[in-house]
Amino acid sequence: MIPGRYLAARLLASLPILLGVTLAVFVAMRLIPGDPALIFAGDRATAADIERLRGQLGLDRPLYVQYGIFVGHLARGDLGLSIRSGRPVSLELHGRLGNTLTLAVAAIAVTVAVGVPLGIAAAVRRRTWLDRASLFLSLIGITAPAFVIGVLLQLVFAVRLGLFPTAGAGSLWHLVLPALTLGAFPVANVARLTRANMLEVLGQDYVRTARSKGLAERAVVWRHALRNALIPTVTVVGLQLGYMLGGAVLVEVVFAWPGLGRFLVQSIASRDYPAVQGAVLLIAVGYLVINVVVDVLYAVLDPRIRYGA
Repeated sequence: MIPGRYLAARLLASLPILLGVTLAVFVAMRLIPGDPALIFAGDRATAADIERLRGQLGLDRPLYVQYGIFVGHLARGDLGLSIRSGRPVSLELHGRLGNTLTLAVAAIAVTVAVGVPLGIAAAVRRRTWLDRASLFLSLIGITAPAFVIGVLLQLVFAVRLGLFPTAGAGSLWHLVLPALTLGAFPVANVARLTRANMLEVLGQDYVRTARSKGLAERAVVWRHALRNALIPTVTVVGLQLGYMLGGAVLVEVVFAWPGLGRFLVQSIASRDYPAVQGAVLLIAVGYLVINVVVDVLYAVLDPRIRYGA
């Protein structure tokens, strides 16, 4: 199958998944205790005021009617109005999406810059102190929760040493600690995977043949082993970017980063149904697009893989 048709088929197949996501988040929000009209009417509102607000928001209609209206607006590219601000949800998400993407790209850069070299070095220097240190750091990155790592980084590098701001956004220095926190788990994951793949590739016959021809070890590693070892790593790095779009929630809350995750938490707390539905849907779309891009890159790196195979 040619790449264009493959991409079209993948995007078309994603539509039922997105529809399922809209239904799941719609039902989940209605199951959470709390009435948005009661929250936004205020403590001094009368029962009549609350009922009138519920009518204005369309919350007095049957659930299947509310869902149908939501899907109908969605088909026209309209995510509705935020209950909290009264502004279009698409405008609310626009600025915050940019901040979350900035944070995710920075964390991916940390992942590639640290995880891949660390995994290669651990495999080439197997059973040395470097290999053991790599495994120890990977274990910490995988097991420690992101919010714990974030708080520790704040205490050491922001409060104690004063090198970085504790929270907020606005400069490159604000980005460092959130990116390190969000990248901790992917770095550990990629380092372990790269090490395992490199060890497997370095034991292949064609690598032994290259060595027997007298090639320098550096040439064997970089020219013959690395490309094949990195194919699974590319897949994992791409999927980690999808994870970061949704997994940045805790990191953004810890560092008061004005991104999509923090907006989602605030919207859930205030029962802002349209905002939550729009934010979750945007994260789901991002995850699906990243999966398609990863599949295409996978086929580019390994010619044995064909589109649609």
